[in-house]
Parts: sequence; C-alpha cells; structure tokens
Amino acid sequence: MLKITQIRSKIGYKPKARATLEALGLRKIHQTVELPDIPSVRGMIQKIDYLLKVEESK
Repeated sequence: MLKITQIRSKIGYKPKARATLEALGLRKIHQTVELPDIPSVRGMIQKIDYLLKVEESK
C-alpha cells in the first residue's frame, strides 16, 4: 500500500494534473489516501510527483 499526501495546491496547474489528483481521490492540501501499489497508481503519481508526498505503508 502507498500513503499519498497532497502537499501543493492544484491552482494554476493544467487540467490534466487536476484530473489526476481527482482520480487519486485527493481534493485538499494535506489530505492523505492509501492506495494499492499497482502500476496504474504509480503512473499517476509519476505524472504529478511535484504535488505529492508518497510513503510506503504496510
């Protein structure tokens, strides 16, 4: 499992970056979600890594 936290605002970023945040289930700064460590989630994280903090969880 991955613990994903939004650390920057989506204001001023392209619509695709905003849509990726929504797809990950993130809507507010400092909101955290736990998602499975699968290639599709890793790909979304890679596209918007400048907005996120990612940690491994058990």
